[in-house]
Amino acid sequence: MTSLLSVDELRALARNAFKAARIPDAVADVVTDALLLAELDGIPSHGLSRLPFYADQALSGKIQADATPVVTNPRPAVVLADAGDGFSFPAIQAGLEAAFARAEVEGICSLAVRRSHHCGVLGHFVERIAEKGFVGLACANTPAAMAPWGGNKGVFGTNPLAFACPRAQGDPVVMDLSLSVAARGKIMLAKQRGEKIPPGWALDAQGRETTEPEAALLGTMQPLGGAKGAALALMVELLAATLSGANHASEASSFFEAQGHPPGVGQFFLLIDPRAFNDEFLKRVEALCADILDQGNTRLPGARRQEQRRKRSREGISLPETLLADLRRRAGLPA
Repeated sequence: MTSLLSVDELRALARNAFKAARIPDAVADVVTDALLLAELDGIPSHGLSRLPFYADQALSGKIQADATPVVTNPRPAVVLADAGDGFSFPAIQAGLEAAFARAEVEGICSLAVRRSHHCGVLGHFVERIAEKGFVGLACANTPAAMAPWGGNKGVFGTNPLAFACPRAQGDPVVMDLSLSVAARGKIMLAKQRGEKIPPGWALDAQGRETTEPEAALLGTMQPLGGAKGAALALMVELLAATLSGANHASEASSFFEAQGHPPGVGQFFLLIDPRAFNDEFLKRVEALCADILDQGNTRLPGARRQEQRRKRSREGISLPETLLADLRRRAGLPA
């Protein structure tokens, strides 16, 4: 069973639930907006289903909810952001503001974020980069969930990778993919709903294929594209964690448990000003997009999310009754 609520109703509910978890208002606003945008895009695994985990970790101190991000600029085209074991969203937001300014001057800028937490839908950040006129590339490491190819112990996270490109007309082209067959949050969502997961998503702790979310969470995820996906996961680990000075996946604690040390994961972003390379860039982008769309039964990456976002903004967002009851309880409202 689900209930349909407006964006404003859900924003107020989430804000009250975060307030009860003693999360500062300014931080709660940024986190709430990120979760609601995931819901609008039809990605509930990164939406309000995350709120209970965030709130419990803020209460336990695993997330330092009042942390102030520290942003530095050690080289002209390098920005570093230390999230201070707080939420990722304020740190990434602060780091990007500095990176935008540097990319305008230098034509290119990299941003590395350390001592961070779950960053939600990675594609939202590169979409924002593209809306500013830059080409954006991003990756993030997550707690260990995937074994190296041929191995049986988690060394990599699901390690998402995202890319966005501005357009002269219409929404940016946005690509966002987990390097596991499915995001780990989808398995957690299946567990919350009492559902099985599709075959091919995960292995249990003994290395056997499973459709049971509980067994999958104790085992490892399958890499997207086999050995190629595992190799890309290593690339993300090196960029988002090793380069930024964050914890490797095997050192990071769970995003879903209230106890333990902070995950301390990292994110990496690259901003490229196409005007520094090619005055005809946007014109050429449109020519390429036209070649794709002229074939009829095609669409550009990110288009479906934008359609969902506009539809849900008008019609509202459906939440499972169990999740809605939990959010209302946390907000001090009758279930």
